[in-house]
Amino acid sequence: MQSHARVVVIGGGNMGAGVLYHLAHMGWTDCVLIEKAELTSGATWHAAGLVSRMVGGQALGAIHDYGVDLYKQIEAETDVGVSWHNCGSLRVATSPEHMDWINHIRDAVLARGQEAHIIDAAEVARLNPLYDVKAAGVLGAIYTPDDGHVDPSGTCQAMANGARQLGAKVIRNCRVTETRQLPSGEWEVVTDQGTITAEHVVNAGGYHARQVGALAGLDLPITTMQHHYVVTDAVPEFADMGHEIPVTRDDYFCGYIRREQGSALIGLYDKQDPQAVWLDGCPWDSENELFEPNWDGITPWLENCFERMPALMNRGIKRVVNGGITYTPDGAMMLGPAPGLRNYWLACGATVGIAWGPGSGRALAQWMIDGSADISTRAFDPRRFGVWADEDYAKARATEDYTLRQAMPYPQHQRDTCRGIKKSGAHDHTTTLGATFEEAGGWERPRLYAPEPLGWRRTSAFDQVAAECKAVRQHVGLADLSAFAKFRITGSGAKDWLNAICANRIPRVGRTCLTLLLNRKGTIEGEATIARTGPNSFYFVTGAPSERRVWDWLTLHCNVPMADVTLINETNDIGILGLAGPQARKVLEACTTDDVSNDELRWMACRHLTIAGVPILALRLSFSGELAYELHAPNNQLGTLWDILWNAGQSQGIAPFGTKALDSLRLEKFYRGGHELANDASHKDVAQERFALLDKDFIGKDAMLAREPHSKIALLALEGEDTDALMGEAVFKDGTRVGSVTSAAYGYSVGHSLAIAFLADEARSAGTKLQISILGKQITATVLPDAPWDPGNERLRT
Repeated sequence: MQSHARVVVIGGGNMGAGVLYHLAHMGWTDCVLIEKAELTSGATWHAAGLVSRMVGGQALGAIHDYGVDLYKQIEAETDVGVSWHNCGSLRVATSPEHMDWINHIRDAVLARGQEAHIIDAAEVARLNPLYDVKAAGVLGAIYTPDDGHVDPSGTCQAMANGARQLGAKVIRNCRVTETRQLPSGEWEVVTDQGTITAEHVVNAGGYHARQVGALAGLDLPITTMQHHYVVTDAVPEFADMGHEIPVTRDDYFCGYIRREQGSALIGLYDKQDPQAVWLDGCPWDSENELFEPNWDGITPWLENCFERMPALMNRGIKRVVNGGITYTPDGAMMLGPAPGLRNYWLACGATVGIAWGPGSGRALAQWMIDGSADISTRAFDPRRFGVWADEDYAKARATEDYTLRQAMPYPQHQRDTCRGIKKSGAHDHTTTLGATFEEAGGWERPRLYAPEPLGWRRTSAFDQVAAECKAVRQHVGLADLSAFAKFRITGSGAKDWLNAICANRIPRVGRTCLTLLLNRKGTIEGEATIARTGPNSFYFVTGAPSERRVWDWLTLHCNVPMADVTLINETNDIGILGLAGPQARKVLEACTTDDVSNDELRWMACRHLTIAGVPILALRLSFSGELAYELHAPNNQLGTLWDILWNAGQSQGIAPFGTKALDSLRLEKFYRGGHELANDASHKDVAQERFALLDKDFIGKDAMLAREPHSKIALLALEGEDTDALMGEAVFKDGTRVGSVTSAAYGYSVGHSLAIAFLADEARSAGTKLQISILGKQITATVLPDAPWDPGNERLRT
């Protein structure tokens, strides 16, 4: 065994092979993949091999699209067969809500420039003659013709062989027993055949990823769930069709069906009794392992499948595969840097590794080599989970996610298990007022103050959010904004250190700034509000889901020496209340003897206050576009602070407001959010050049200046009633796709729907008429020249 390598990839499934292949293709050929048995011997070999473009979202959709594209051509490159079957895919709809869902998926597929069609029941019957569209009550279906299925073992072997051809190595039947980081930052990877010293380690351990991570001190929230598919006896009807049926998905039988040679392969998610396995760890000698079928669990779904496709009813079942699939708590893979470690990367927790392996391998290779991927990786970043994502949490959430695999992913849906991990000190108060909560980085965050029904169109929540917005615009609103990460940064070197990290200039004492943090690729690594509370004292606030990621960037990955700098994480100790609206100052004045006049506490200023003995850091900031204050206080005293403000605000028409209202208010101000400020964008892409101070040096400056964006941000006003976008929709100009929507909300103060979109240059001029595909309709939209609400910021400064 060689003694050194640039990268050691642990795990020889489709995810590990995908990373190795793309590292080699990007020039890092001194890489070694170590597999404890044979390639594909974990979950890869028994996968159903489905590969589809039929998925929402830009980032995950791009991963799926890339997988389809690679599998079409990799045989020619590597001489390894992958058995690409270009049969297409269907998902049927049997209710109006189903139709809304598949139309939304179609909108997202079109936004990526791919082909998708909404077809009627007759066309479903033509494409899949086995499917009884009349009995099922099919209203329509989404059809993506460029989909298919592959031989899972072939895809893994092809990528491994492609990497070998470029000089990378694959070592089989070799188990990793230890991983140790050396003082140099390199990693010693100890195996039963010797030790390799590497610059980087990639954990693509599949079933064993949690155990492999534990060797480096990690506790990865990954659970293995059982999943069945059955293969029937030969289906004679297939021979007379003249084409292969598309992979057909139907949540009535909670699964999918495709042709497997002359038989039918039926995948089933037994969501009434999902089974987690190997909770104490997958045995190290596990290899090509399957579990006994759970017939009681799958039989009801199998019967539903036969009801939909009666021709299969009398076919025998010749094979049952009950294998493991790895799940994370939210169903997304873990792709990116491991929490708290330098040069240790994760490519694991994948539920559909055949579809994800190529695209995720490409994204991780870009991240490792260039400093960031070409797609937004926020949804996959392993550091989205905090230390609260322990073994019990991982199992409960993975089990719940398994039951949702074939369910409609309503935009309002929130998970039921493991709630209330982090609560603000005002949680009981907002609960009493009727808050519906959402999760953010483990926190419970008020979403709106009424029940929120599920649906793809406007629901009864529309009027409640309107009332919350009205209160903020006309009177005063009170919000629990505690779901943020809060760091205290001190020391004589703190200012210079922050200036080297942040694109904006660090403020003077008593002032705040908004800043982006760039990586060496020049794209956005993070965003923050920084308040300077003293000559050498700074308060740093970023989004709650970014807590671990930004902390790691500051302490491990930005590579700026921390001379005389101390960081303290105060996230759980501090809560935040937001007071916003024209009457906000009157409410605040009634609660404190400190001077909070406009002269003393100006826009973008900060100062310490006391309210009824509660110490507060007040930031004069606004995400609503109104006069507003963020009041940062000890979390254990936040309930007291809420009561005082609430009582003082009664005479001013105070009302609580949640994130749904805040989203509407911020779009009216054209404020960028997390969907825009991601690692696939820079200052130029999001039109935030004014926040990049070019008279100083900072990380990513040169790369940002050299970047030529393919698209830039714009704000659109939508015409018509009930025309709210949901995010991810395609935008067209005269029939040509020119962009996609990243954020959307109804603007209650301006009287029409709004959407933020990334658009090609030819579509960004103010007044340009565009069309947005929303739930099957083309909605006219106009590019706005500026924020439609208070573009001069007079209300903020009053």
